[in-house]
Amino acid sequence: MGITVRHAESRDLGWLVQHDGHLDGSILAAKVVAHEVLVAEIDAVPVGLLRFDQLWSAVPYVALVRVLDQFQRRGVGRALVDALAAEARANGATILLSSATGNEKEPQAWHKAV
Repeated sequence: MGITVRHAESRDLGWLVQHDGHLDGSILAAKVVAHEVLVAEIDAVPVGLLRFDQLWSAVPYVALVRVLDQFQRRGVGRALVDALAAEARANGATILLSSATGNEKEPQAWHKAV
């Protein structure tokens, strides 16, 4: 089971709308064009996404990580974050920001693990 991470493409838009859960298709399409969405695949099938923003036009901020339930706890989320971190370093960023709601124990634990 190899995990591949790549930038989302227009062909991914339907899948992204179905699984993002927060943004509509027009906003997601703009983020795809801006290269602000990563897709994780296993055997060429999308299994996760990472959507990010650029704070102050320079600092990458992880806005959303979503991994399909049946692929959780298999390193997909970590692969997405690692890919963004590598890209951010290559573009000169020295930090990568993310956040989680304080009263959500599982997201807090995930943030601490990655």
